[in-house]
Amino acid sequence: MLSTVSPQPDLTPAEAEGRTAAPSRHGLYVLLIGLLWLALYVPGLFTPPLLDDADSIHAEAAREMLLRHDWSTLYINGFRYLEKAPLMYWSMCVSYKVFGVSTFAARLPLCLAMLASLLAVYAFGRRFFSAKSGFYAAVVLGLSFGPYIFTRTLIPDLLVGFWLTLGGYFFLRGLDEPTPSRLSCWGLAATAALNVLTKGLIGVVFPIGIIVIYLSLTRNPRHLLRMRLRSSLAVFLAIAAPWHIVAGLQNPAAGRARGFFWFYFINEHFLRYLNKRVPMDYDTVPLAIFWGALLVWLGPWTMFLFKALARVPHKWQELTRLDRRGRATLLAAIWAAIIFGFFSFSSRQEYYIVPALPALALLIGDWMGDEEDSGADSNLRRAGRRASVVLLAIAIPAAIAAFTLLWYSRSVAPGMELADALKKNPQDYALSFGHFLDLTGPAMGFFRVPLLFTGLALLGGSILNFAWRRRGGVWQANAALAVMMLVFLSCAHQGLVIFSPVLSSKVLSDALAKEYREGDVVVVTGDYEDGSSLNFYGHFPLHILNSRGNGNLYYGSLFPDSPQIFEDDASLARKWHAPNRIFLWTEDDKVPPEIKAAGYRVVARSGGKYILANR
Repeated sequence: MLSTVSPQPDLTPAEAEGRTAAPSRHGLYVLLIGLLWLALYVPGLFTPPLLDDADSIHAEAAREMLLRHDWSTLYINGFRYLEKAPLMYWSMCVSYKVFGVSTFAARLPLCLAMLASLLAVYAFGRRFFSAKSGFYAAVVLGLSFGPYIFTRTLIPDLLVGFWLTLGGYFFLRGLDEPTPSRLSCWGLAATAALNVLTKGLIGVVFPIGIIVIYLSLTRNPRHLLRMRLRSSLAVFLAIAAPWHIVAGLQNPAAGRARGFFWFYFINEHFLRYLNKRVPMDYDTVPLAIFWGALLVWLGPWTMFLFKALARVPHKWQELTRLDRRGRATLLAAIWAAIIFGFFSFSSRQEYYIVPALPALALLIGDWMGDEEDSGADSNLRRAGRRASVVLLAIAIPAAIAAFTLLWYSRSVAPGMELADALKKNPQDYALSFGHFLDLTGPAMGFFRVPLLFTGLALLGGSILNFAWRRRGGVWQANAALAVMMLVFLSCAHQGLVIFSPVLSSKVLSDALAKEYREGDVVVVTGDYEDGSSLNFYGHFPLHILNSRGNGNLYYGSLFPDSPQIFEDDASLARKWHAPNRIFLWTEDDKVPPEIKAAGYRVVARSGGKYILANR
């Protein structure tokens, strides 16, 4: 039997509160969300500097787009960079045009996307759960470790989650309507198209998978026929198709390159999914880490997640009689499950989980709102108190560990760099933050202030959360957790600033800019991405030593018009002895023997990396 949807579905008291919340309460929630974003995310616009690899590569692609006035083909270091969808780069290019090329301008679009995501989650929760639940969902998303840490790098995964949030909103809105409106159907199509322009085919694969599974479980497949499929498809194609067509026409097969369509769709989508992409210049994190990281990325709110998931409708007979809240809960659960399931069978990085986090934040936020509204002796309150005990059992040892590291850490000797105290573990660098596993006991002397405040935040926040939940003060307990995470994430930001010389070459770029003259050659030992922030900050065209078959320049180098910038030991030695000036970016343990023998001058050193000159 197919389910039917009444024009005005019955609302639970909490749903009614979400629909009729006083304007002052709604305004207060929006104001608090804005202040949270302003306090936590805006300071990260300026520091740390962009990191080598993805961070500065993506910023450089947008800079070269601005220089070339070419909005269809991305370039880095003069090479075609065809593996990425363009929307994030378009937004950075506009930011550069308004504010000039800078760290701030590069990060601004993603920072604004975070604010939009918080407000979208709030709007979703307010309409389908309650205003309070929507507010808590925004707090969970904004004050979790994963969303914060993965917006410190210029990657588009947060935007994928944003478009999925809006798409889910439009889909559920259409379910509420006797006949889905053009706004609901075309809004859903537009968000899917924008998601395709954000990160490729998953932008449409995820919404289709979520909707088909939802309508199958609720035994309402005929709703698909009511979704204005022909006009919605036209809207989708009008937004998503033009860039793909133009990029394909402007980048046909040439030389040894097989052309945009093969590389972008086959190599970068299907072969990457199957872990057979060419070149094989990446790794995949183990499945256990991929799933287990969820406990960290949504911490400390993870302590409510399992109770929230238990409320997802799962009995076959109830799936056709869902109210507005039940429909939203089921959709959010399917949304998260699709993303986890999809990447469980493919190559993956830890941040691939990010598009699922808004869905889980909505489930947690709804549970938190109901907990606060429930009676003192309710099951929700008892579950909250048990969760506070679990957090206490985790946070207190973590705080003790932070204080112990602080106690045994030593003051930093004058002139000592963080890189001098690290122990390199290149086997861990497949992880997004694998470099942080290089930290040693002596290195902790550089992090004394963040360690102190991290320990204080974990200790104070977990104790106050426990105490207030015991006394029935749920909103005070949640406020304590929010303040704890605000301090904790601010310490994480300070830690990134301290660690940034190891991960960025901006200091070297600034030093090199004082000596560089037109006609000089800058060579990077290793892959282009190892020293890519030189390219962004100094605008130096980079030559690459002994690394042609790997990295982000590989495919672009197959085109006949690619720059001739690849060097080997012999060509570098010839240039080193030639009259022209050569600068070499290298790590302290990778200076080529020929350069050691010939002699060099150290121009600058930072983060275990050097700029050397032949004269």
